[in-house]
Amino acid sequence: MFTGIVEEVGEIVHAQGGDLTVKARAVLEGMRLGDSIAVNGACLTVVQFDAGSFSVNVVAETLRRTNLEQAHPGDRVNLERAMPADGRFGGHMVQGHIEGAAEVVALVPDGPDDLIVRYRAPRDLARYIVRKGFIAVDGASLTVVDCNDEEFSVALVPYTRQHTNLAGHNPGDRVNIETDVLARYVERLLRPE
Repeated sequence: MFTGIVEEVGEIVHAQGGDLTVKARAVLEGMRLGDSIAVNGACLTVVQFDAGSFSVNVVAETLRRTNLEQAHPGDRVNLERAMPADGRFGGHMVQGHIEGAAEVVALVPDGPDDLIVRYRAPRDLARYIVRKGFIAVDGASLTVVDCNDEEFSVALVPYTRQHTNLAGHNPGDRVNIETDVLARYVERLLRPE
């Protein structure tokens, strides 16, 4: 379980098939083999680490659904360790189960310090995105500003821009999204059998 509060932005140093190595610092503290770590929001298992990096294996299903399939050395990725049972819950309930990738449509300044980012979501996921609800974009917990059947937007305050990879994206880039799991459970429960 994660909160969507990005701990640091790491840098991919190796990406080949499903093997990723990420240069990091803060998330290495207390790391153990087998730990869960969110890389751009995708929950992955640490298979190796040293004083300056960690490695994970990414299964084919995750590669198909995420932007990690297109990862290259030098790419910046959002990182978050799994939430400890006695930790503070700062963002929202994030499972690290990426449902798909959205495309960056535009980054538009909004006032002196804020940035509105518009994304095009896959139609099958857009129905779970609601105005003023929450969404995880590349693992960052954000509030939806507006949405329709194809697009949604979020506001990035200066802190979020400085402590995630989100403001570094350009139109056409892909980001990982995870919608509210409760909406999916409600839909399933209400479906006639």
